[in-house]
Amino acid sequence: MRCGGCAADVWRFRDHNNRETGHPDPESCLWVSELGRIVTVIAVDDTDSRERGMCTTYVATRLVQAVRQAGGTVDRALLVRLNPAVEHKTRGNAALAVHCDLLAGEALGLAENALDRAETDDPRTNPGAVVVGAAPETVPSAFAAVARRAVREYVDPDEVRAALTDSDAHTVERGNGRGLVGATAATGAWAAFDEWTYECISYRERDRWGTVREVDVDSVHTAADEEYPAVWDTIDREEGTAVCVPRTPCPILHGIRGDDADAVRRVAEAIESEPVATRQVFLTNQGTDAHLHTAPVADLQAGRAYRTTGTVASAPETREGGHVFLTLDGGDRSVQCVAFEPTKRFRNRVRALWPGDRITACGEVSDGTLKLEKFALRERVETERVVPECPDCGRSMESAGADAGYRCRDCSTSADGKVEQPIERDIEKGWYEVPPVARRHIAKPLVRGGFDAPVHPER
Repeated sequence: MRCGGCAADVWRFRDHNNRETGHPDPESCLWVSELGRIVTVIAVDDTDSRERGMCTTYVATRLVQAVRQAGGTVDRALLVRLNPAVEHKTRGNAALAVHCDLLAGEALGLAENALDRAETDDPRTNPGAVVVGAAPETVPSAFAAVARRAVREYVDPDEVRAALTDSDAHTVERGNGRGLVGATAATGAWAAFDEWTYECISYRERDRWGTVREVDVDSVHTAADEEYPAVWDTIDREEGTAVCVPRTPCPILHGIRGDDADAVRRVAEAIESEPVATRQVFLTNQGTDAHLHTAPVADLQAGRAYRTTGTVASAPETREGGHVFLTLDGGDRSVQCVAFEPTKRFRNRVRALWPGDRITACGEVSDGTLKLEKFALRERVETERVVPECPDCGRSMESAGADAGYRCRDCSTSADGKVEQPIERDIEKGWYEVPPVARRHIAKPLVRGGFDAPVHPER
């Protein structure tokens, strides 16, 4: 048999359920890993539908099963959350990749079957798949560049097609093939990013899709408490919501996220629920803040997410619908920031800010507004200037006229001007975040650590 990467003769044999592959010249073939094994990346995207219930993680799980049924070995499955601010996205905006040891022909056939089974009747669903004969850390550098950009900004599909044309990758597409963008990003993600977390996704039996999920919420709380903080964003304790259980008609029963593969699986297995059809543990960029650019306020652009620092220019204002707005002054330019009503108690943290506070704000920019995901209070206003009180009677003094200071008409006391008075603040310096019920998949929970100031995690 010929190697799909370099056309060398490859010897393959099966021993019951075990398969071994030999390669005559592994040093010259990028398709062979350091262990002397054939390595292939299969990536898919845009196979789901908002209304019809399919999801790309389920397609990837079926791919994992198909690889194993074909006698292959799966090294890992990646779940890559892309830029949450792009126009063409589903709620989770995920692309998936499977790293395995099948040859190109087999892998391409499985990718074609996966897209044939995907949701293609929805006109907004345009699946794409990419198969690359290379170890995931040695894929073309153009693919890693697409991954970095796709997580943080908009990527032109024509640019991706050009990169694919210049490579040895195999592609499959349906509709307009927009899914090739995410699939290419998922192909390059392992080479592009260093920080990964885990999610164990449990799937429903097929005849239950679209029906009300049967999950014992008390068992979710118990399991989540036992593994916290290694497992996070499973529940929102204050809202009493099982965040891990979706409300869409997709095949997912629940998804458990955390920093430890064994811990997320233990929580998933401890939850009492309707029957689980299958489970898959993914490596993922969820909870990493990989989507955030660091930039001054003057450089913020729509369609991207940022970490930016400035001074609160005016008192936070609660507007119709319960949304809380403030203006962040970056010196050369200002930007409006908002904590939307679904962020719940996080809005009280925003309301506690004062004009003059210096903060670092994180979130997506859209229509000239930064949608807050978290912020850090860097410098806190400690005093305010107030009208002086009369030292004799304790009443507030009155203006004595323009530039004449203040006086007490009853006691004839006077003061040159306003005086500094300490403020009782109900917010400390450090990082604050939206609660789990409002958190984006890719946003980093404070409990994960690694922040540059004290943290005040939400549970």
